[in-house]
Amino acid sequence: MSTEMRKPGDAPREPARREFFFAGVGALAVATAGFVAATFRFLLPNVLYEPSRRFTIGRPEDFPQGPPTFLPDHRIFVFNGGTEGFYAISSVCTHLGCNVKKGGPGFTCPCHGSQYDENGRVVRGPAPASLPWFELSVTPRAQLLVDQDRIVKPDFRLKV
Repeated sequence: MSTEMRKPGDAPREPARREFFFAGVGALAVATAGFVAATFRFLLPNVLYEPSRRFTIGRPEDFPQGPPTFLPDHRIFVFNGGTEGFYAISSVCTHLGCNVKKGGPGFTCPCHGSQYDENGRVVRGPAPASLPWFELSVTPRAQLLVDQDRIVKPDFRLKV
């Protein structure tokens, strides 16, 4: 490459073959690096680790009779109906996923005003569906086990 200054009126110089060669080699190196990176990324598992939808929530004695116990980590209400038994209702509003609040005999969504009765059925919209009830069971260690993959009817009660 020449280091001479170009004078006015001179024709622009043509790029040398060597510059084309290095540009091509550089482009090939970038493409190869991208291919190798994509190949190694393909070898890694593309797994989404979600929390289990089946979990223990404690012993039956941990849930007093009367008002429900709200478990914010699992977004459920757990009821102890005394002789009637235990049951669990989702606290996730079926409209846009806000946490409903226990108010009066039922539930109210603070986001958009949906109201549910004490069994989680929609009383006033915009919620399109009732709150789901989850199956409860007892583990061998006498813990309550909630299975969010098993929806039960509102008459479900677990007697311990």
